[in-house]
Amino acid sequence: MLKLPIREQGQNMATTKAVILVGGPSRGTRFRPLSLDVPKPLFEVAGHPIIYHSLKALAKVPGLREVILVGYYDENVFRDFIKDSAKEFPHLRIQYLREYQALGTAGGLYHFRDVILKGNPERFFVLNADVCCSFPLGEMLKLFEEKDAEAVILGTRVTDEAASNFGCLVSDSHTKRVLHYVEKPESHISNLINCGVYLFTTECIFPSIRSAIKRRTARPRLVSYPSSENLESYFIGQAEEVENSEVLRLEQDILSDLADSNRFFVHETKDFWRQIKTAGSAIPANALYLQKAFQAQSDELTPPSATIVPPVYIHPTATVDPTAKLGPNVSIGPRAVIGAGARVKESIVLEDVEIRHDACVLYSIIGWSSRVGAWARVEGTPTPA
Repeated sequence: MLKLPIREQGQNMATTKAVILVGGPSRGTRFRPLSLDVPKPLFEVAGHPIIYHSLKALAKVPGLREVILVGYYDENVFRDFIKDSAKEFPHLRIQYLREYQALGTAGGLYHFRDVILKGNPERFFVLNADVCCSFPLGEMLKLFEEKDAEAVILGTRVTDEAASNFGCLVSDSHTKRVLHYVEKPESHISNLINCGVYLFTTECIFPSIRSAIKRRTARPRLVSYPSSENLESYFIGQAEEVENSEVLRLEQDILSDLADSNRFFVHETKDFWRQIKTAGSAIPANALYLQKAFQAQSDELTPPSATIVPPVYIHPTATVDPTAKLGPNVSIGPRAVIGAGARVKESIVLEDVEIRHDACVLYSIIGWSSRVGAWARVEGTPTPA
């Protein structure tokens, strides 16, 4: 377990904490080949690791002083990231807690409940690390307080066709109360979906998870009926699931029960949102974060010019020929070299890459230490919004 000392010792402990669920190496196969070299939460999008964007949003929440990363990567994976983040956000105490196995989004929270509850926080945010959005945490907190809620979930509208790929919410449009929640429904329920960002009271969520564990132990939940071919292996799988009743998911096992209470609400964001599941989805996520930084007039971005079509992020150690044209939505990583007359658009160029003169890179991720030859053309498929 990796800890860093808290920088500010106030008399009163903060009433709000945060947990970021980072997953682990046995999942994330859809993010290959990128995740073979770097854990997905640490892959750089818009010049920063994916997990940094959620941490930056949490750092702006008033009174929030502690962020806990929960996952099952090795302890040393996040060590450098935590050290760097502690320097940038000195008011935050950041620690990583490793699960002994993949416990699911609710199982991990319950397993480390003593650490989360230390200091008696009244509420805590839970963020999935693979979410790309503007993280309107302040608005969620405001709704939470206005409604005296037990839980607030971040939601967004998608097309009716896409909705069945996510957890779907039915809510009262006037009160914002969640009336019904179904994870990946087979028939159309609603186009309001779960964004994977939550705010819970500590007195509500842990008893809910405990109840789900008791239900699971008393009566194992049948996920599907076995076919005759896999009958034997099916019952072995069922036995294993019963044996480890601590493996629980917020989405499947907890949220539908919370919807039965009268104190579960949804904050519907009109801003950008998407998941970062596949390697290709990092490119639109890169574009969204760069556009947000451009709107905020971030000084990290390169000023527009005849050869810079904003927004563009260039790492200070990168070398870009003045005749190369970059943008829009381009991130150039550390020590990258972009040659004369090169064209880079809607792409992520990672560390130590060389793009030689007059090459063209579109809708692509150029992997670490790669070489793109002179006059070469690398073109990916644009990801639909």
